[in-house]
Formats: sequence, structure tokens, C-alpha cells
Amino acid sequence: MGSYSLENFILITGERAPGQGVFELEREHLLKVYLNGVVWTRMGSMTAYRGDIRFSREEALEHGTGKLVKISLAGEGFNLTKVEGSGKLYLADRGKKVSVLKLENDSICVNCNNILAVEDSLNWDIRMMRKFSGVADNEIYNVKLEGTGMVAITTHQDPLTFRATKDYPVFTSPNATVAWSGNLEPEIKNDISLKTLIEKSSGESVQMVFRGKGFVVVQPCEEVYPQTHSQTQLENKISNVYIS
Repeated sequence: MGSYSLENFILITGERAPGQGVFELEREHLLKVYLNGVVWTRMGSMTAYRGDIRFSREEALEHGTGKLVKISLAGEGFNLTKVEGSGKLYLADRGKKVSVLKLENDSICVNCNNILAVEDSLNWDIRMMRKFSGVADNEIYNVKLEGTGMVAITTHQDPLTFRATKDYPVFTSPNATVAWSGNLEPEIKNDISLKTLIEKSSGESVQMVFRGKGFVVVQPCEEVYPQTHSQTQLENKISNVYIS
């Protein structure tokens, strides 16, 4: 940006005209939520708001006892804030690009680090896959949400989407995988040679495989995941979110 008078700066950087949906892009990296009820947002993502809006941490039994246990296992990667009231809410996450998706009895799976906001109308559940990294057996936690509503996702720079088929599967790095069709069931592929067992294992030794008709979204950056909680000890895990 160049030099502006104060009046021109306010004009150029001011709010845009209102749109039609609950979730709207205010800027490429900033989401505007027209709140009238409840939405769930990534913890720490609020940048500003107008109106009568209240924020609260997800209560222990907000989604039932079973989900409480799964959330504790998934760890810090799946922390949501409950936002209630009416007004305009602005959300962002570390300057990441925001995309708004409208689901109408569709299903989509989203990595938990790439979720910014979810409408309360979407239902969800956490699932787990196991992977062998060449050194230890670890878990990959996933959350599957389904229903009708809007979800805002974030990516480091522009996302890239692949079409997958049964005969032409897509292979991705778990840390670069952003989202995929809810009907796809990813598998874990371990490509570990004797060399990677002896030496330091590379990130490419563990891959996600998507077979079937659908799509897979990746980003040009490998996400750094927060540490998660095992049933017996703290271990290194990858947390993802399935949204439907």
C-alpha cells in the first residue's frame, strides 16, 4: 500500500458491502460472520466484532461424554469457541487464506488445523486411524461432521484440488492435506525402506491414500501440529477434522 490521506485510507480499507450468506469473505484472509444464534470458531481467531456477542469455551459435556473422551485424546488441535448472540464477527488465523464452503446434505472432511468456523447446524464425531512411522505406532485423529450449513476453512496460500477415482488414487502428505470428500475413506500407506529405519525417517515415508470418486485438497505447506494426548502418555500425533 502507498500513502493515503486518513479519509482515503478509511474509505479503501473499510468494510465491504454486506453479502447474502452467514459467512462472507471480508478480505482474502478475513472472514465476516453475520451472527444470529450460535457458531463454533477456532479458539483465538476473533479479530473484532459489532453487536451483542458472547464467547465461551466448549463446556465439558457440550457434545456428550463419548465426544469429551475423544476430544481429550485429540488434544489441543481441536479446541473450539462457542459464539452466541447477534452482530458481525470477524475471524482470521495467522494470515491464512480463507475459503467459505456451503454444504447442502454434502460431506467434506477438513483437517482440524484448517477449520476457522462452523455453523451449529453441522453434526460431528471424532474418529481415529493408526499409522506406523517407522519408529513408533501413532494415531491420526479425525472428526466427521455432517448436515447442512456453512464451514470456513483456511490454507497457507492457494489450495490445490485433485480429482480422485478408484483406478487413479491420490497420495498426499498428512501434514499438507487440507480437505477431502466425505465419502472417501483415506488409508495410511507406509513407504519405509531399511535406510529410513536406520537413518532419520523423512516425512514422505507416511502417506494418505484416497481411492474412490471424490476430491482431495492440499496446500503448499506442511502444517505443524500441536501435541496431542495419548491414553497413556503424551505422544506426537496428527489431528484432522472431517466435516460433512
